[in-house]
Amino acid sequence: MDMEKYASTAVNLTMEYAPKLALAIVTLIIGLWIISAVTKVLGKALVASKTDETLIPFLQSLTSWGLKILLFISVASMVGIATTSFVAVLGAAGLAIGLALQGSLANFAGGVLLLVFRPYKIGDLIESQGQLGIVKEIQIFNTVLTTFQNKTVILPNSAVSSNSITNVTANGTIRVDMEIGISYDSNIADAKKVILDTIAKNDKVLKDPACAVGVNALADSSVNLLVMPWCNTDDYWDVYFGVREDIKNALDAANISIPFPQRDVHIINQDS
Repeated sequence: MDMEKYASTAVNLTMEYAPKLALAIVTLIIGLWIISAVTKVLGKALVASKTDETLIPFLQSLTSWGLKILLFISVASMVGIATTSFVAVLGAAGLAIGLALQGSLANFAGGVLLLVFRPYKIGDLIESQGQLGIVKEIQIFNTVLTTFQNKTVILPNSAVSSNSITNVTANGTIRVDMEIGISYDSNIADAKKVILDTIAKNDKVLKDPACAVGVNALADSSVNLLVMPWCNTDDYWDVYFGVREDIKNALDAANISIPFPQRDVHIINQDS
């Protein structure tokens, strides 16, 4: 009799909740699809309205999370969970969840601060947390960088907003510092003239500010000249590598040597 009773109860519960559960699952699947579509449409609308591209991923992410929370509450009510009780449980657990998600909440606050104070925007080349890369996205919790090696780096917004940020591209121009060594036998004035003439021929080096060359160090094996040309930030690597090569070739043509490390060895003969 007990088995029949349990079986009857199970059948009754299945008949009562199976349709609700099936409907909830269908609603969840369709709801997630609709949220994804709405997020994409929102992104296109923001682009069409010429909204700052820095804000677009943030607003899309915020909208997606907000709609998903509402969807989950609706699905819970469909399977028989009272929304008032559900909200009450959420409120009661809010403190515990907040403590458990301190990092995430800090990242969210950091993301808001980054969007308010705008230390960088999408497309800027920045250095933060020991990482150098181009900003691809500013999300709710993270900032996404792409490095020069095409690696994706995800930085927590709280760490970025509370520490130093170097925005390489903010001013539009950058100085490319490079050290060139010449031998002690070489004439410094001649070497500086060759370097400046070579740099003047490079169309990616800016004329204003003018390039400067000065003695940076009297090293063990060389006189080190600091060469300081300016360029647009987009041309940094072209100037960094191209100018070095041009200077090497020009110094060779002018018979001005670039020495390698060397040591003088003195041998003293002692009569036994």
